[in-house]
Formats: sequence, C-alpha cells, structure tokens
Amino acid sequence: MERMPGGHHGRVKGSAMIVDVSNVRIFIRPGYTDLRKGANGLTVIVQEEMRQDPFSGSVYLFCNRERKLLKAVYWERNGFWLSQKRLEEEKYPWPGTAEAVRELSGEELKMLLAGIDFFKAHKQLYYKKVS
Repeated sequence: MERMPGGHHGRVKGSAMIVDVSNVRIFIRPGYTDLRKGANGLTVIVQEEMRQDPFSGSVYLFCNRERKLLKAVYWERNGFWLSQKRLEEEKYPWPGTAEAVRELSGEELKMLLAGIDFFKAHKQLYYKKVS
C-alpha cells in the first residue's frame, strides 16, 4: 500500500467510532480467536466461552493469532454491529491468558488501538495501614 504524505492513506483523517465508549462496558477475549467468524460466531463465543450476555450493550473485542486483526461486536437496539481494524504494520498488544484480562475503560481501548501495552503496566496498590 502506498503511503500518502503525512502518513495518511486516503482522504479520511483521524478515526471515528460509532459506539460512545465512555458509556459502555468493554471486554476482551484473551488469546487468539479465529476471525473468519462473523457476528453470529463471535456472539456464541461471548455467550458460551466468556459467559457474558451479548445483548447487554457491551463491546466485545477479539484478536487473531498474528495480532494484526481486531474485531468488535456490539448489540444496539435491533442488531449487532461488527467492526474490524487490520494493522498494515505492527501488532496489537494482547493478553495471552485470562489472568491478564480485565474489563477495559474507554481510555484503555484508545491505548490498545494506539499500540500501547498497558497490560504490563504497574498495577495500582491499595493499603489501609502503613505498619
């Protein structure tokens, strides 16, 4: 793919999200997923393997083995949204095990899409006493 001046590949600058990530819960499936699956196959994974309700209005994220393709599925009123992003270069930071997973905030989703590996960030500690 030929690069455009300024790093853009076409006329669209920036990115737009249809889902307001500040108002939804975001969950990821650790490890890799066969992303030949569409909305039906991914929602079965949400329900049966992730033990979540695909109709809850939450966003569910999946990544392929090469960590270059990301898909998101989301229920909105009368149907599922299915969106994907494929990286031309680089890879997504992605947890390999369930222990590394937690619900993501909107800010963490933005970092994930930017390639920032917050999964390895220091965790916040909570204490009640100093002695």
